[in-house]
Amino acid sequence: MNPTVSSRPGYDQALVDWLWNFGNVLRDNGTSGLEYIEQLASLIVLKRAHEQRQRPLNGQDVLGFDAWAQLTSTERDHLVPVYEQILDLLAARPGTLGLLFRRAQNRIPDPALLHRLIVDVVDRHQGSAGDIGAVFEALLVRMSTDTKTGAGQYFTPRPLIEAIVQCVQPGIDDTVADPACGTGGFLIKAFDYLVDHFPSGVTAAQRKRLDQGAFFGTELVDATARLATTNLVLHGVTRADEAHPCITVGDALARPPVKRATLVLTNPPFGRRSTSDEPYREDFWTLTTNRQLNFLQHIHSLLETDGRAAVVVPDSVLFEGGPGELIRRRLLSACDVHTLLRLPTGIFYAAGLKASVLFFDKPDPRPDGSPSTTRLWVYDLRSPHTATAKPMTEAGPDYCDFVSAYRPGRPRSERVETPRFRSFAVQELLARSGVNLDLQVAAPPHGPFALEEPEADLHRMAQDISAELGAALAEFAALAEALRPYGVDADSPDREAER
Repeated sequence: MNPTVSSRPGYDQALVDWLWNFGNVLRDNGTSGLEYIEQLASLIVLKRAHEQRQRPLNGQDVLGFDAWAQLTSTERDHLVPVYEQILDLLAARPGTLGLLFRRAQNRIPDPALLHRLIVDVVDRHQGSAGDIGAVFEALLVRMSTDTKTGAGQYFTPRPLIEAIVQCVQPGIDDTVADPACGTGGFLIKAFDYLVDHFPSGVTAAQRKRLDQGAFFGTELVDATARLATTNLVLHGVTRADEAHPCITVGDALARPPVKRATLVLTNPPFGRRSTSDEPYREDFWTLTTNRQLNFLQHIHSLLETDGRAAVVVPDSVLFEGGPGELIRRRLLSACDVHTLLRLPTGIFYAAGLKASVLFFDKPDPRPDGSPSTTRLWVYDLRSPHTATAKPMTEAGPDYCDFVSAYRPGRPRSERVETPRFRSFAVQELLARSGVNLDLQVAAPPHGPFALEEPEADLHRMAQDISAELGAALAEFAALAEALRPYGVDADSPDREAER
């Protein structure tokens, strides 16, 4: 890694539109938007490997053979078996390369359409790695609106991620982790920030550490892990020939972390676990089936001492009773929970979902046993007139005022209260019923900084239930799409005979 200039170039919007429109052609032939992006990801990696192999200077043979040359020289009628053989061969490779093609399958059985995708779409595009990375990211944004597949559950709006990253300011000595990385947005934006603010005088040891594990994440779903890895490769965060992939496929909550981070940025999946099993972890404060509460406990374990975190949580995490109260109390004690950003409704894929961002640090315990939190600053983007935001594919809320109020890199003692930004002493928080952190900064005429108690009414309860049901339905839709290749045709001869 040797960043010197910004890794966020512009991209050709016409190219993005063209690529997306070809996906519409495939959707008419039974290939979903998510499946199309998966195929595009595999082919882009093969094309980039071919370009690296053909470079006149410092050429690199990433795959050990020229898969792209094989595809482009194969006759159309024989293309499908050749492509599937390449996918199987690369899936068996170790390291990042194997993860890029882990359980990858050809979802385009029509050789004519596959030939068009390879020759007329991917092979026609020539551009820098940064350019194709930005194009791929733009396609992921479009994919997030595909409600049929529930793809939005893996996607955090990029303007929100950029605002969070600007606040926490990743540095050259940071180890950045996302235990629920989705398509890799937090890791990429943290990398972009580091590139844009790359300091002079970086030592050889620091550069080596950046090349070997400064960014890592975990993703539960194979297909999403492949998209994340492709995204990271195309943005230069990692290389396709890395021996140890920076993305781990699995459940981050299943076991204690084996590697820790100085900075954790994440948006864990909303909704409860699909089973009644509670993950048993000796490092957890308590047992619960609430995934977001478990992720808070996991992040505490994942952080190094003096590490910092920013995590997106549904509002239920702020007020849920039982284990929720205990976890909030322990978090306020063990960590410096210093900032809460209340987000407008409507920026995520689940309609009506209310969410916030918690910022906290993990200092050494205080010698006198007092809480590490002293004051919690609450910035309310939800009131008085931004209760509902535009969807994440449109121009969403403006986070500039929040970033300015946060005062990145400055002492929090310099923060100034406003009608949107107020601080609460930890003693006041611990004294609230259930350690309820569902804090709302009201605007006049209720008073300059009046605190409104949470609305414990049927309407909000129904909204919360509706949001969780929406998240669950999206997960089931995604599962149904993933299992589609294993379905049985209801009109097959065997089924007719059974009737």
